[in-house]
Amino acid sequence: MDPKVQLGEDELDIHLRPRSFEGYIGQEQAKAGLRIAIAAAKQTKEPLDHILLFGPPGLGKTTLASIIANETGVGLRPTSGPAIERAGDLAAILTNLQEGDILFIDEIHRLGRTVEEVLYSAMEDFAFDIIVGKGPSARALKLTLPHFTLIGATTRAGALSSPLRDRFGATYRLDFYSVGEIEQILQRSARILQVDLPTECARLIAQCSRRTPRTANRILRRVREYALVKNEGQVCLETVQATLDLLTIDSAGLDEVDRKILSTIINQFKGGPVGVSSIAAAIAEEVQTIEDVYESYLLQAGFLQRTAQGRIASDLAYRHLGIPLPATRSQLFP
Repeated sequence: MDPKVQLGEDELDIHLRPRSFEGYIGQEQAKAGLRIAIAAAKQTKEPLDHILLFGPPGLGKTTLASIIANETGVGLRPTSGPAIERAGDLAAILTNLQEGDILFIDEIHRLGRTVEEVLYSAMEDFAFDIIVGKGPSARALKLTLPHFTLIGATTRAGALSSPLRDRFGATYRLDFYSVGEIEQILQRSARILQVDLPTECARLIAQCSRRTPRTANRILRRVREYALVKNEGQVCLETVQATLDLLTIDSAGLDEVDRKILSTIINQFKGGPVGVSSIAAAIAEEVQTIEDVYESYLLQAGFLQRTAQGRIASDLAYRHLGIPLPATRSQLFP
């Protein structure tokens, strides 16, 4: 259920991605703002302002960046924060850009501090300073860069430094999708994959997809595989439910790790509050994995509450796991 891209998914994900705003379902507020910005840029014949996209993984930040490039008719140069290790790596990328091109940096919050500071002048002045030589003979050279647009994507906007965040002219948050929007995405993906997906099957998958398109498409591919092997390629409610059972996904879209997190808070820590580091130690998971992959959906779905004292399992979590509410809970957490 991890919404991050898994090994071998890149090619199929590209195949399923829409290429225009018309095919991009959901995120209406972000699309409206971007359409106006693109239309204005075309009229003034100027590059777009720098754009920051943030939100949980799997919601379409990379897809949106490619659509922006297609709509503006410019080149797209994708890379990621961890891939740019030195200032020289960034210089090689920037000097190869053409006028108006879009540089897309995924996981931009993972840029090194030295690289980030060099990026400031590139974003503001479209210039790049490099040091040639060493010691007393060293001198600074200023390289003029073409006017470009930087699109940064991050799952942790708070991890960005203020100077970098302030240099983005437009910021858009991508939220979790509604079940109806996920159904539309599934029907579109089913047509591309040449799968006959009944409406009730699309609804069941959507309800179990954590309101995330990448997760929904991943479940759809597993359903297609199960149907090919077990039901002569025919998708029905029984094949969808059997696939979900194999994946240990329940009716609320929770997998084994989600349920383990909630049951640990309830059984070992009396429902909370408890710190995330204690939860991670109890279930043998990394703190960052819990925060980035699992916690965001549990909070959105109402199974978890985050307070200054720590995480608290909600009444909904007790009911979902079939655990009776303690008698003192209503007094402690009304």
